[in-house]
Amino acid sequence: MKLCLVGSSGGHLTHLYMLKPFWTTKERFWVTFDKEDARSLLKDEKVYPCYFPTNRNIKNLIRNTFLAIKILRKEKPDVIISSGAAVAVPFFYLGKLFGAKTVYIEVFDRIDKPTLTGRLVYPVTDRFIVQWEEMKKVYPKAINLGSIF
Repeated sequence: MKLCLVGSSGGHLTHLYMLKPFWTTKERFWVTFDKEDARSLLKDEKVYPCYFPTNRNIKNLIRNTFLAIKILRKEKPDVIISSGAAVAVPFFYLGKLFGAKTVYIEVFDRIDKPTLTGRLVYPVTDRFIVQWEEMKKVYPKAINLGSIF
């Protein structure tokens, strides 16, 4: 199984990194911002830098869409996993077109309201994970796995 772990740096990247017991034995690559925290955390990993800022930035959404096409064609992941933010959107939609399964983890600090990215990727997500039972009212098909912290 080949994984694509995509997310902005900071807390979103930390969420994905905390899944290390799952991804450590799998072939994988990362898509994230070229920032110090990401370079430090992923120094021994295969990383593709993406364009930022991403939230509500149409120019970088378009740039990341073309980047997603290039990376997904080259890498052909079986599963794309993200906890946000906006950089996940083109990877999820294009990933579905390329036949990948998608898993989205809504962030821990959202207890009863959706994130913009969560709302955008929800329609194409194979497994939508929430960390609070209240979020199942927002995302009916979600699976509550509790906190990943």
